[in-house]
Amino acid sequence: MPQLARTADVVLVGAGIMSATLGTLLRRLEPDWSITVIERLEAVGAESSSPWNNAGTGHAGLCEMNYTPARADGSIDTTKAVLINEQFQVTRQFWAYAVETGILTDVRSFLNPVPHVSFVHGADRVDYLRRRQQALARNPLFARTELIDDPTEIARRLPLMAAQRDFTRPVAISWAPDGTDVDFGALSRQLLGYCVRNGATALLGHEVRNLSRRSDGGWMLTVDNRRTGQKHTLQAAFVFVGAGGNALRLLQKSGIKEIKGVAGFPIGGQFLRADDPALTAAHRAKVYGAPSPGAPPLGALHLDLRYVNGRPWLVFGPYAGWSPKFSKHGHVSDLPRSIRPNNLVSLLGVGVTQLTLLKYLIGQLRLTTPDRVDALREFAPTAVDSDWKLTLAGQRVQVVRRDRRKGGALDFSTTLIGDADGTIIGLLGGSPGASTAVPIMLDVLERCFGHRYRAWLPRLKEMVPSLGAKLSQEPALYDEVRSWTTKALLLAAS
Repeated sequence: MPQLARTADVVLVGAGIMSATLGTLLRRLEPDWSITVIERLEAVGAESSSPWNNAGTGHAGLCEMNYTPARADGSIDTTKAVLINEQFQVTRQFWAYAVETGILTDVRSFLNPVPHVSFVHGADRVDYLRRRQQALARNPLFARTELIDDPTEIARRLPLMAAQRDFTRPVAISWAPDGTDVDFGALSRQLLGYCVRNGATALLGHEVRNLSRRSDGGWMLTVDNRRTGQKHTLQAAFVFVGAGGNALRLLQKSGIKEIKGVAGFPIGGQFLRADDPALTAAHRAKVYGAPSPGAPPLGALHLDLRYVNGRPWLVFGPYAGWSPKFSKHGHVSDLPRSIRPNNLVSLLGVGVTQLTLLKYLIGQLRLTTPDRVDALREFAPTAVDSDWKLTLAGQRVQVVRRDRRKGGALDFSTTLIGDADGTIIGLLGGSPGASTAVPIMLDVLERCFGHRYRAWLPRLKEMVPSLGAKLSQEPALYDEVRSWTTKALLLAAS
C-alpha cells in the first residue's frame, strides 16, 4: 500500500479518464514532477468511466442528431457536430501516440471499430436526415457518411433492426463507418498504470474531505483513508478535481469565487442489456434515434454494440432515472449538501424554467420493464422481454449556472471551473465528456500552466500533430492523420 506523501506538485482527485489523461500528459511533459492520484473507490475508472456507467460511444458527432439541429429555414446547423469531431480527432491522435510510445499496450481492451448510425422513420424525419447528411458531407470529417433508405440494404447492414419491420413507413439511416466503441474504464487503468510505473502515487480507497488555500498560493488537502479511518494532510501546488459529480462540492469547499452561483442537477440512467450471441451477431453498430420531446441531449435512445472485457453486448437506452446522489456510489445527501445561499436561486430558477424536462423525467420514472422493451421494439421489432435485463448506469450532474433573466440555466455540456491563478480547476457536466478528454485536458494545461505551455508545445505536437489546426479546413492533413491513427489504433478502414 503506497504511503501518502506530505507534498506533491500535482494532485489529481478522482481516478477516471480525465485524471488519467491529465496525469499522462504531465508525466510526459514534466517527468520529475510528483503526482498523487486520490480515488475514493477501490478501483480505477469505476465510476463515470466504467463501461456500464456510460454509453462508450467515441463521440465524434457522427450519429447524434441533437448535435445537428434544423434551423428555422430548414437548413442544418452542423457547428456542434464539427466541433466535437475535431475534438475527438485530437483524442484519437493522443491515443495513437500513446500506443506507439508504449503508454498504451492493449488497444483492443479499450477500443473497437463500430459504425455509428442515425436511425429515423416517418417522412419528415427521413427528409431531415437526408438534409443532415448532405450538410455534413461537404465537410471532410464526415465525407464517408452514407444515407441509406433502401430496405434491402438496411437489412443487410442491420439484420436485427430490419427483422419483421414494416417498411411501408419510410425508414432511413445514415451510416458512418469510422465510429468506435470505447471502454473508458479499461483505458483509464492503462493510462494510470503508466503513470504509476513512472513514479506517480495512486491512493485508492482514499477520499478528499476538505481543501484550503495555503499562504503560498498552494493547497492543503485533508484526506481520509476509508478503510482505516485515518486522516492525512497533503500539500499540493496544483489540484485537478476530476471527481465526477463530487467535483462540485469539493470546488465549493475550496472557496474559489468562480464556483459561486453554480449548482448541480443529477440525472441518472438505466439501460437494457443482452449478451445472446445470436443478437450480438445480428447488430454490429451503434444506432442513435431522434431525441424524444423534452429529453435532455444525453437522452436520445440508442441501440449499441458494446465490448466489455472482450465480450460483445447489446445495450439499449438510456432511460432516465433520478436520485439526489451525485455519483452512482454516492449518498442521498449529496444534492442537499451542495445547496448554498449563493446557488439556491440558480437551482430554483431551473426548477421553474425546465418544466418540460421535469415532465420527461417523471414519465421516465413511471416506465415499467414492458414499457422499456416496447420502446426497444421501435429499434428491434423482434425483441423478447426475457432476453434483456435492466441495469443501472452512472449519475451525471448537470451544471446549473446563474442567469439574470431566468435565475438559473441548465448546461448539458462539459465545463471547466477554476481559480484565476490556475492552482485549482475542476470538471463538471456530462456530454460529450470522456470522448473529448484530451482537448479538455490540453485546455487545462494552457489555462493553468500558461507560463510553461509555450515551452511544452513542441512535445505536445509530438502527441497531437494537428494541434492548432482545424482538420475540417485542411483535408490533406485530415487524411494523413486519419490514416495514421487508423493504423496505430487497429481501426481497419471500411
